[in-house]
Amino acid sequence: MSRDALGWRCKFAVVAPSTNTIVQPDMDSLRVKGVTNHYGRIHIPNMKVGNDEEFVAMVEAIGATLYEAVDRCMTCEPDYLVMGMSALMFWGGRAPSEKRMQELSEHCGVAVSAGSFACEEALKLYEAKRIAVISPYFPVSDKNVTQFFEDCGFDVRKFRGLKCGSPVAIAHVQPDELRSHVLEMNDDSIDAFVQVGTNLSMIEVCNEMSVELGKPMIPINAATYWHALRAMGIKDQFDGHGPLFRDH
Repeated sequence: MSRDALGWRCKFAVVAPSTNTIVQPDMDSLRVKGVTNHYGRIHIPNMKVGNDEEFVAMVEAIGATLYEAVDRCMTCEPDYLVMGMSALMFWGGRAPSEKRMQELSEHCGVAVSAGSFACEEALKLYEAKRIAVISPYFPVSDKNVTQFFEDCGFDVRKFRGLKCGSPVAIAHVQPDELRSHVLEMNDDSIDAFVQVGTNLSMIEVCNEMSVELGKPMIPINAATYWHALRAMGIKDQFDGHGPLFRDH
């Protein structure tokens, strides 16, 4: 069987909303030799989001054109699909999200990694039970994220939803603000932190604070890419990109 000259170990298709500016640089920074990333943009406008109803409209807009973006990606014959968007893969809790992911996998003919399930696997590795979650979302989505993690057996002790005013605005949240939220939530009741929302840039903050606080910090983009690599049997471990890639 002939192999891709650059993606000779694996070609990933990665789909993300067209408004997302964080997934692509995050996942490119985690790419290892012989693995290539091929991005599909899920077309959505940079819609104003000021309440739960407008957030639901945004999620529905993503869902409406998701399969079109996936179908475009599949023309390069990727080996695996990586979901660079997360709200839809938490929606309704674990069972509906698993069904959604299975339907997507059956549609495109390859296996899929989604941030929700990747974070679940990472938390299990660390045997964390009591978690704090940071999200760029509105309360309606935060409830779905909470339900997903509770369905997985975790105790969501604290939740910080940032209520970002548009999809693009999520990427404007700066590291100092994210750091302050972590410090405000941190106490002995928290075993681990999880960051959801793939357009929220938190990998470096999580890597730094996992050392500072001595607790697992799970940024969704790193967890998703780690999960995809391991699912494809790619076990490379390396420093400089957080404990998931260094130790697991």
